[in-house]
Amino acid sequence: MNNRALAAARRSIVSVFFVVGFGIVSACSIPSLEAPECDQARDVVREFYSLHFGNEQAFVAEELEKRKPYLTPAFFERIRSTTPAIDPFTLTSDTPKAFRAGECRVIEPGRRVAFELLLFWKTDTRTEQKAIEVEAENQNGGWLVDRVQSSQTISNDR
Repeated sequence: MNNRALAAARRSIVSVFFVVGFGIVSACSIPSLEAPECDQARDVVREFYSLHFGNEQAFVAEELEKRKPYLTPAFFERIRSTTPAIDPFTLTSDTPKAFRAGECRVIEPGRRVAFELLLFWKTDTRTEQKAIEVEAENQNGGWLVDRVQSSQTISNDR
């Protein structure tokens, strides 16, 4: 075999290995360790809080209406019928900079889950993290936020 033929054969063998390796890697995926309810509800909780953080967080009727598609009718009515002194979705009057949907637990299989939602504040002089609990309920085949309650605060003031 001459050098050109040998080089072509090597390229072919390497190409086959790459194709087979890519096929094996793409066929394998990391399975979700969360319950299916948590996977489904997590998307809705993230979308809701992305909407909430991306808009005015002041408690006014117009802003509450934007959030209605993500809330159970009962939760929407509870919030609408009150005038909270703090943001009912973050349980604070100090607007957080970011959030992360954390650990999920199933309260009632197929129907109700709770997420630890982490809220973050970071400035030059302050770093704070607060955990709240957000419950989601499956209604008519879709997950909706039904309750927000206090959990804990972790502070690192400088």
